[in-house]
Amino acid sequence: MFRTAPWSFLLFLLAAGLAGYGVYVGRPGLMAGAALLALLPAWTLGGNWRWAALLIYPVAFVASLARPGSQPSWEELLAALLITGGLGYVTLREQGAARELAWQRKTLAALRAGSERLADARDADAIIRAGVSILDTLRVAPNMAFVAYRQGTPYILAARGAYEAFLERPIHPSDNDSRSVQADHWVAEEALALLQRPQRLHYHVAPVFGRASNHLGVLILTRNTDVEFGEDEVSVVASFARLLGAQLGQWNAIRDLRDANDLTLRSLGAALERRDDDTGGHTSRVVSTSVRLARRLGWDEDQVKALRWGAYLHDLGKLAIPDRILHKQATLNSEERRIIQTHTTVGYDMLQDLHFLPAETLDLVRYHHERWDGTGYPAGLRGQNIPDTARLFSIVDVYDALSTARPYKPAWTRERSLAEIRMQAGHQFDPQYVDAFLRMMAEQDDAHLVV
Repeated sequence: MFRTAPWSFLLFLLAAGLAGYGVYVGRPGLMAGAALLALLPAWTLGGNWRWAALLIYPVAFVASLARPGSQPSWEELLAALLITGGLGYVTLREQGAARELAWQRKTLAALRAGSERLADARDADAIIRAGVSILDTLRVAPNMAFVAYRQGTPYILAARGAYEAFLERPIHPSDNDSRSVQADHWVAEEALALLQRPQRLHYHVAPVFGRASNHLGVLILTRNTDVEFGEDEVSVVASFARLLGAQLGQWNAIRDLRDANDLTLRSLGAALERRDDDTGGHTSRVVSTSVRLARRLGWDEDQVKALRWGAYLHDLGKLAIPDRILHKQATLNSEERRIIQTHTTVGYDMLQDLHFLPAETLDLVRYHHERWDGTGYPAGLRGQNIPDTARLFSIVDVYDALSTARPYKPAWTRERSLAEIRMQAGHQFDPQYVDAFLRMMAEQDDAHLVV
């Protein structure tokens, strides 16, 4: 402490020395001035130094009474009392201001950290948990709960203190009536009733709204002490509720957009299949199998989404292939093969204006006919240079093509199709992805045997 503010400590010692000199020479005014001077460095030093500064004048005054012949008048005693009271008032007021400043700094730090943590959360539940955790750092209340609705029923989705025992539990009206499922007043009443009365001597309820005043949930805070929530605390909780609501609202909007995009792309993929009734169901099968394999490999949900969208769209470019080639029963000649191979780049070009599509989706559409040994098309990429989504999807796409009937061939058996995939590991396909695929299919067979 002395290293950080040496001048404050020296000034305090000077003030104490002046007070002692005032006692020696019998100058009450010098003692009072020294006490005021001591307050200045005491505010910087903080802690018990503030109270030490307050005691300088009373101690000096009492010491002055011990001087020979000292007989203070009642006016001097009254003045000493007033000075001591004034110094005490200034000290208490300064401490209150310091506490208020510390609270404001702590609040700003929590809100700043909160906005960053909320932005990093990957889904609504993570946002809610992070929000309650951050609010808990402010120590506004020992017991907290965030209540939101799942399929019309309110649940406690995040909690601190006594409410942790009720986490993930639904909240139902205690009298089993049919009240509105989204009425904050009864939800708050039922949530408060979960706690014992000593745990909720005082409480505060803050609704959480998203964009366009969309109701998202409610924050409930309770105290087990007889201290009401102050105006500043209520304001901070309201600010935090707005921050939480804004983040949840943004995530919900993104989720709704993704759902709409997913539905649109799924419908487009189904429409592409209509061009060839003999391969009906191909898109749904390759999407399902690709997603299962990706999750088995530990891909995150963003990668899985990109893969799924690419699987919906992988044959989009075939819209530009003439029916006489696409539905030809016999083997394609070299020129027809060149035309049909253009569907990868044509599909890629057709998707360029859909800016919401991630790069991994476009990679799958363009490169899903590349081969591990570099003999594929359109770019002749080799090995790890082939994007992950395209390497994975090519295995599933070829397996489905082998195991289902096509205009130019009958369906292969499951065993023959898997044997072909195994044989092409290191030639056409990524060996590690092939191994994961074969294990997944074997486990699927085992599951069918158990059933």
